[in-house]
Amino acid sequence: MLANILYLVGGLVVGVILGFIISRVITKKFMAKNPPINEKMIEAMMTSMGRKPSQKQVNQVMREMNRFK
Repeated sequence: MLANILYLVGGLVVGVILGFIISRVITKKFMAKNPPINEKMIEAMMTSMGRKPSQKQVNQVMREMNRFK
């Protein structure tokens, strides 16, 4: 009975550690393929929508984007 509980706890600990390591590797690969948005991307997006953004507008969008991280 005690051995079963120890196996369960040990399995949970190993699972949490492996899950953390695997998710970290996957996140790093994803961020390398899809870098976070920057000011140039925001400016290009607004320009493609037919308007020339001012630096103040770009900064405002960047603040809003960073607020939701």
